[in-house]
Amino acid sequence: MHPSVLVGLTLILVAGVLAQWVAWRLGLPSILLLLAVGFGVGPWLGWVDPDALFGELLLPGVSMAVALILYEGGLTLRLSELKNVGGDLWRLILIGGAISWIISLFAARWMLGLSWPLAALLGAVLIVTGPTVIAPLLRQMRPAGKIGPLLKWEGIVIDPIGAVAAVLIYEVIVASATHGAASLVVEGLIKTIVYGGGLGFVSAVVLTLVMSRFWVPDYLQNATSLMLVLGTFAISNQLQHESGLLAVTVMGFVMSNQRKVDVRHIVAFKANLQILLIAVLFIVLAARLAPADLMSLGGGGILFVATLIVVGRPLSILGSTIGSKLRRNEIALLAWMAPRGIVAAAVSSFFALRLEENGIRGADILVPATFAAIVGTVAVYGLTAPLVARRLGVADADPQGLLIVGAHPFARKLAALLKERSYRVQLVDSNHDNIAAARMEGLQAFYGSALSERTEDELDIGGIGKLLALTPNDSINILTVQHFAEVFGKENSYQLAPRKEYAKAHSIEHRRHGRLLFADDVDFERLNRCIRSGFVIKATPLTDEFGVDEFLKRYGDSLVPLLAITESKRIRLFTADRKVAADAGETLVALVDEPAEDHATKA
Repeated sequence: MHPSVLVGLTLILVAGVLAQWVAWRLGLPSILLLLAVGFGVGPWLGWVDPDALFGELLLPGVSMAVALILYEGGLTLRLSELKNVGGDLWRLILIGGAISWIISLFAARWMLGLSWPLAALLGAVLIVTGPTVIAPLLRQMRPAGKIGPLLKWEGIVIDPIGAVAAVLIYEVIVASATHGAASLVVEGLIKTIVYGGGLGFVSAVVLTLVMSRFWVPDYLQNATSLMLVLGTFAISNQLQHESGLLAVTVMGFVMSNQRKVDVRHIVAFKANLQILLIAVLFIVLAARLAPADLMSLGGGGILFVATLIVVGRPLSILGSTIGSKLRRNEIALLAWMAPRGIVAAAVSSFFALRLEENGIRGADILVPATFAAIVGTVAVYGLTAPLVARRLGVADADPQGLLIVGAHPFARKLAALLKERSYRVQLVDSNHDNIAAARMEGLQAFYGSALSERTEDELDIGGIGKLLALTPNDSINILTVQHFAEVFGKENSYQLAPRKEYAKAHSIEHRRHGRLLFADDVDFERLNRCIRSGFVIKATPLTDEFGVDEFLKRYGDSLVPLLAITESKRIRLFTADRKVAADAGETLVALVDEPAEDHATKA
């Protein structure tokens, strides 16, 4: 390998991962920094020339990467979510997509000066939103209700639809006889559905059969999945161009919703792979675009992007939510969430090259116009959507609610105290009696295993920022923390200390469990014993005269400090690795040996 090729590839990977880390630290959309890095190392500094680096492998490599991203997106689609958002979703995709395409078409014609056919092609490319942009924003916002699943489904499902629409328009443009355009579109649409949908379904069945019959060992299952995805994508594209995107999305969807084999390890592998693919794709595609190309759009380019944001998305949402049961604030957030992503960039790059080869005038505008839309929409939505969601009351800036796994008496008492102070607490338990008791006490309680897919699909975690695994089963607590690590992060994932006998027998490593709540010697048995002995959970406002030290002296070694509520209403849980501390003005919550009638000192 030539040294410059090795340096270029390494630079792309290093810069891509670092850009995403910096974006995480600054709370910015990672794609903004990836695009900036791509422009920087490409046309501005000249360190990376993707066409020279990859040659003829560039666009096929981009297509394969996009296929893997859409397959990973399909793996996250659950039928249980579709039951709640199905009607809104199809209206959003069909009606909203059509309105968005029409507005983009006219905007491209009048503001960019494209011919009607090219304007129609660009409009089709830009109806897609994309999971690569939506998913990070949803993780950042964590909206409540149906908005999160609805935006996720839209971003994944509309990608292959937009790509297929663009393919059909492209074939009409390059066709020698336009009088056959209608039959060409119908034929292409049928082939796409048959080849793409059929091959995707068959491949999912084959992968399920291979895994369920144990025909490949566990360590080869991810590689086998990768092989089938790319093979399906390539074959489908050979039969009908760009139908492969539909095929891999269908394959991911079917794999996600079958019940014969566990695919969580495949989902985790593809999610990790997606991080690298997104980093490489955005940098590589941005590096191919010179600043002069964007500047050539002039004021028309700015007006075009503004039209997409201010006119296109709001009208498409208004048109597709007529008769919907969505609340006004939810509709408003939908109208302010349509960032374009990698599929639009990849598809426009491909068609621009092919149209230029066919001598179609104006094709050179497609790529800069698409990237202008990507940069503009990601910047506007990425920087403002979290704030808009909070202002609309759909999401919290710093969610302080608790997801408590276990609905036994201690968990219910803690949930009731926090509910009185207007914190959202969601209990989860597979014990029917515990759930029934919680609901009788007016608490939010979900019946089911915290580790099941149904719970993951149906549980609403809007307003919740911390996980507490409080079950009597130490193994379940550890698995629960690991299961929800991607949602809450290790920092906000807590569990009870394992019983000493369990920890000794299983050689529990610190990296496997969450943050240990309260103290090393506070396990479930101790909490349960305290509750049976008449201990109560007491909230005590601290003052300069009566602080933490005075509180601890009053109740002695029998008490269990649980958490502190700060003056800014944040919950700070006490853990085994931190000394109990709270300042005057804060409220200290503890499990104390005191008659229930004396529990009147609560704040």
